[in-house]
Amino acid sequence: MNMMQNMLRAEAGPENPSPTGFHLMAKPVGPDCNLGCDYCFYREKTAYFPAGKPLRMSDEVLEAYIRDSIRSQLGPHIVFEWQGGEPTLAGLDFFRKALSFQKKYSDGRSIGNSLQTNGTLIDEAWCRFLSENHFLVGLSIDGPEWLHDVFRKDACGGPTFGKVFKALGMLRKHGVEVNVLVAVNRSNVCHPLELYCFFKEAGVRYLQFIPVVEREPDTRDRESGLHLAGPPSHDSRNTQAVMMPWSVEPELYGEFLIRIFDEWVTRDVGDVFVMNFEWTLGAWAGERPGMCHVGSRCGRNLILEHTGDVFACDHFMYPAYRLGHILEKKLTEIVQSGQVLSFGMAKEKTLPKYCRDCAVLFACHGGCPKHRFVLSPDNEPGLNYLCLGFKNFFHHVRPAMEQMLGLISRGQPVRNMMNMAAMPGG
Repeated sequence: MNMMQNMLRAEAGPENPSPTGFHLMAKPVGPDCNLGCDYCFYREKTAYFPAGKPLRMSDEVLEAYIRDSIRSQLGPHIVFEWQGGEPTLAGLDFFRKALSFQKKYSDGRSIGNSLQTNGTLIDEAWCRFLSENHFLVGLSIDGPEWLHDVFRKDACGGPTFGKVFKALGMLRKHGVEVNVLVAVNRSNVCHPLELYCFFKEAGVRYLQFIPVVEREPDTRDRESGLHLAGPPSHDSRNTQAVMMPWSVEPELYGEFLIRIFDEWVTRDVGDVFVMNFEWTLGAWAGERPGMCHVGSRCGRNLILEHTGDVFACDHFMYPAYRLGHILEKKLTEIVQSGQVLSFGMAKEKTLPKYCRDCAVLFACHGGCPKHRFVLSPDNEPGLNYLCLGFKNFFHHVRPAMEQMLGLISRGQPVRNMMNMAAMPGG
């Protein structure tokens, strides 16, 4: 168990790499979803599938996913991750079947499951199932009602907050472990403390902030039936990226994290667990990255579409990044392929000099490659759109990170950081 897990809190979800160093996140209903969130980057992928045909994973693909995932892992504990679209559309019987396959192939090893959901379909039956089977649930909430409902709408454009907040209460009542995922967008980024305090008052203890970054499509994307821009090419020299109206602005995203960090570090260390801050402390401690976007390379967080097709990344579900089919290739063969290796190494190899010379490169490693579509100050392609926000945040938290590492090295509680941060000049 690493330093972060000992001193703060071990996140039993998709952030922790498996013993063999890769994850395969399943999408049992593909991009199908009962909501119509403005900023969703995955819903438009329905353009890649035949119109009118249900987007559902077959029993054959499901069994192969579970069997091969277990056989490809070396450790005593294996976690299955379910996402979408909206995975609860697959229904409870689908997940009961998944559990039966897990039991069939477990070979004595312990099995865990995590589910990312918009929460609107969660009812008492779902809560009982998730509780009885010890699922970790990631619940998407963008803040209080007046912030959440700006972009997170139902299929008819109506509000969703009421259903989601009710789901949070039901899940907590049934003792389900919940990690709230917040999509930081053009609207809620301006209200960091209101958002953070709302979650604290609601009893949320585990938070994760994910920036919304989407561009208008180019001709190639439009011809594919897409409404958002795909990944940039390595030599893209985009000087005028046109951002979608819900995309967060870089400097504001950095300020958002700073404001919440300053509140957290003086009041909530050890009581509220913000994954972004844990990843950052892990980077300062030299630990293995807690999320792929802050790692030096990509390629170890693959996805399985409902069809059985495997792709290099959730953000790279495009035909060019298809790696194979789970009924045709073994997972180990796919993960060890040259295509995956090249994809992963490209993140490191294509860093602009501005990044390679950066004092906080170790904390972000250039960020997600899909967001590296702007020019650096010295006119080199491949800079992350959020670079300014990341740099401002990492430089701001440096003193606190060093102080926390000092506490850890002396065997003192990390909670003591709150007293140090509250002191003048702390």
